[in-house]
Amino acid sequence: MAITRIGNPAIADVRGVNFRNIIINGDMSVSQRSTSVSSITSSGDYKTIDRYNLQLDTAGTWTQSQSTDVPTGQGFAKSLKMDCTTANGSLSAGSLMYINQRFEGQNLQYIKKGISSAESLTLSFWVKSNKTGTYIVQFLDTDNSRSNSQSYTISSADTWEKKTITFAGDTSGVLNNDNAESLRVIWWLVAGSTYSSGTLGTSWGSTVNANRAVGQVNLADSTSNEWYVTGIQLEAGSQASDFEFLPVDVNRFRCYRYYYQYVGGAVNLPIGLGTFFSSSQVTGVLYPPNRPFRATPTLDIDTGTNFYYAVRNNGTVTFDNFVLDKTSPELLEIRNTSTSGNAGDAAFLRTNSASARMALDAEL
Repeated sequence: MAITRIGNPAIADVRGVNFRNIIINGDMSVSQRSTSVSSITSSGDYKTIDRYNLQLDTAGTWTQSQSTDVPTGQGFAKSLKMDCTTANGSLSAGSLMYINQRFEGQNLQYIKKGISSAESLTLSFWVKSNKTGTYIVQFLDTDNSRSNSQSYTISSADTWEKKTITFAGDTSGVLNNDNAESLRVIWWLVAGSTYSSGTLGTSWGSTVNANRAVGQVNLADSTSNEWYVTGIQLEAGSQASDFEFLPVDVNRFRCYRYYYQYVGGAVNLPIGLGTFFSSSQVTGVLYPPNRPFRATPTLDIDTGTNFYYAVRNNGTVTFDNFVLDKTSPELLEIRNTSTSGNAGDAAFLRTNSASARMALDAEL
């Protein structure tokens, strides 16, 4: 695997890689934000492992982590773990918890959704839980409000099991050919009556909340409950193939399109070169390696007293934060307007605290 640099971006030589897996980071190896987050009681979007969004409402308290518990002999090193720390055995109607991944419509045109030759999609994954019983996986077409839900069974407690589920092609509802969300794959873990009181929608049709997760076990009913998943693959066709392991750099760059942690976790990390635009404003340009982002990103930043500093020709000056200015999907300018310096001075921008963290977010 060679990396060729043309200007700033890194371009991976991926000849011989089929990219048949629609899922990104299916082996759970990339976790930029954190490897463990505890005391989760509500939806917080992305917590730990890249590209896996968490939705949670009145379904207990949870810890999400990147685990080293994996199926033996399959080549995986990491899994995503959900661990119940405060139970809810009496769900409200609107209680829910699910893990999901979201996809751009422009990446899915080849599945031909919405036309007569629409492709079937086959989802395979390894799963483990102490809570046996019926679980639901749902495909949600967010462009056309259509969905298809299928069940799978965890048969043996605390045992890794491989599941394969084929979803028929949908001849209605063309996906938009753009960089916005078109399709979502959902692993249900908790479903109140709002989402489970009807008849499971096992064929493509208009989304009906009551039909989305019928039969789903309540994973939140005991603090002993935990759920692991890894080796997720989604591919066109009606057969599952072996998991497509990607080189580490390729997998990371696929994640970086949506989220890139620029700096964090240490003092004196270089952010970039800057200049004092005025005596009270320092600016700098970020050159992330994953250009372009899916869309113009926002700044995900941890701020605090003197978290950052600038080294200039007559000393250093500290400040608490940065904001984005003059953004695009490829280059981004940051600035701070509460500093002190001489207009025109050059500066090195750095972190001044191990708690300082700066990331760029273009998630779906």
